[in-house]
Amino acid sequence: MDPLNRAQVLLLCDVCQRAALQSHCELCQINLCKACVGKHLSDSSKRHNVVPYKHRKSTPNINYPKCPNHTQKHCELYCEKCDIPVCSTCISSGKHHGHEFKYILQKPSFMKEIFKTDLKELEKRILPTYEEISSDLYSEKVKLEKHYEKLTSAVTKQGEDWHREINIIVNKQKSEIDEMKSKHLAALNKQEREIKQSTSDVKQSIVDLKKILDSDDVSLTSGYKSRNAEFRSLPPKVNVPLPSYSPHQINTEQLHQMFGSLSALFITTEEHGYTMKTPEAVSCPPVKPLIDEPELITTIDTGYNHLYSVTCLSDDEIWTGGGDEIMKLYNLQGKLLKSIQTKSGYIPRDIAVTRSGDLVYTDPNTRTVNIVKDDQIHEVIRLQWWRPLNVCSTSSGDLLVTMDSDDDKQSKVVRYSGSTEKQNVQFDSEGKPLYSFDYFSKHISENRNLDICVTDNRAKAVVVVNQAGKLRFRYTGHPSTNKRPFGPVSITTDSQSQILTADCDNNCIHILDQDGQFLRYIDNCDLQRPCGLCVDNRDNLFVAECYSVKVKKIKYM
Repeated sequence: MDPLNRAQVLLLCDVCQRAALQSHCELCQINLCKACVGKHLSDSSKRHNVVPYKHRKSTPNINYPKCPNHTQKHCELYCEKCDIPVCSTCISSGKHHGHEFKYILQKPSFMKEIFKTDLKELEKRILPTYEEISSDLYSEKVKLEKHYEKLTSAVTKQGEDWHREINIIVNKQKSEIDEMKSKHLAALNKQEREIKQSTSDVKQSIVDLKKILDSDDVSLTSGYKSRNAEFRSLPPKVNVPLPSYSPHQINTEQLHQMFGSLSALFITTEEHGYTMKTPEAVSCPPVKPLIDEPELITTIDTGYNHLYSVTCLSDDEIWTGGGDEIMKLYNLQGKLLKSIQTKSGYIPRDIAVTRSGDLVYTDPNTRTVNIVKDDQIHEVIRLQWWRPLNVCSTSSGDLLVTMDSDDDKQSKVVRYSGSTEKQNVQFDSEGKPLYSFDYFSKHISENRNLDICVTDNRAKAVVVVNQAGKLRFRYTGHPSTNKRPFGPVSITTDSQSQILTADCDNNCIHILDQDGQFLRYIDNCDLQRPCGLCVDNRDNLFVAECYSVKVKKIKYM
């Protein structure tokens, strides 16, 4: 309660110093009587906000003196009779009954004390603190330059070492090639000499036989010795297969890991300044363990006839898509906040939310990907021969879209920046299709390590490629799934780079690590035909159930 309401206190107008104040200008910080209000407002050179005095806001940043009798209170008033500052508790105590009071700011002597107090604080504490922070920042910048020079030198040296080792390997293999070439050529030259000598002997035998046939000299005839048997036995042909070179395929991800890596940079703010942690001082974020028993937090009824998709707008709001043309935004209390109808009137195949919070949906019937901005639908991508299926927004702001083609029965993943195609993922290193062709959705998610994760329901697999589109692994279920074959539908990833996929046929969620190793199931929350998944910023899982048309929020970490 305002101290003016606790006692009969006479506070005077700051302008005329005669009449009792009734009003207060919050912008000018001045107290006014009824007669002075009009005059004050007539000054149009300034803005004013006059309110009744008892409704005024507390005056900011005034260091009122502490009450000597009540240490937790500050003195805002001054007792004229006792000639001392008083607090609201002093007034309520009755010791100053009948006394007159003034607002302490109307006492010049105390205003000077307040000014002295502020000046002392500014000079002795605040200014030295700012100067210390400034000095620390300068030192940090000097350390920063030296540290980053060391990092650059270390990377450069590593590169030089690698170049030197690669040059050694290249020169060694070149020498081996030259040596093999010399041996191969020597073997061929030796055979060539032998063939030439045998050819010369054959020609001489032909000359000798012709001479005998043209002569009647008996001595020539009796001295002839046939060498045909010798010549019939041809010298063995040297057979040296040409050596080949098989370059190992460069695994970019593995190469980066082998070369070395930089730790992340984190900037933290302290109470009295800023501290920049250099990469040497940064530690990995804490690992969130999986809890023993996943917990159902809440259930939201969406009212669709079938529910297919769910995506988080925030930790408290989710977009849903189902068996009609309406996309609905709900809060966690199940209240419908907004509805958006597709531009074509067809059912959206999939929905996603961009980094800026805009809703994206795919429309296979019109072969388009669309974005909703300010409740207006804009076409982002229009395809001619392909049909968009599922979509996700990446950490870089790109869109990843799965699509299929009726003409040549193929499926692929395409990365878009706006409407520009940046990447096409369709075949593995042997030229074989990464994804099977069918009419079922291929849900997609980008992992924190930038892997692209896709569910392939027809192939009963989760297909994971790296950022460059190289196949990393296929997950085809866990041996303990003994009810029905693995039936992956939707997919999402969390802050730990874990992959979560909805197994619609077995009414459970599979959790994998980033390398495809099975970790556990979520199968205890009475899941019924889960077909849509998303994770919020706090790693809470949202599951869309197809037939119950409910979204379940589950805590699993």
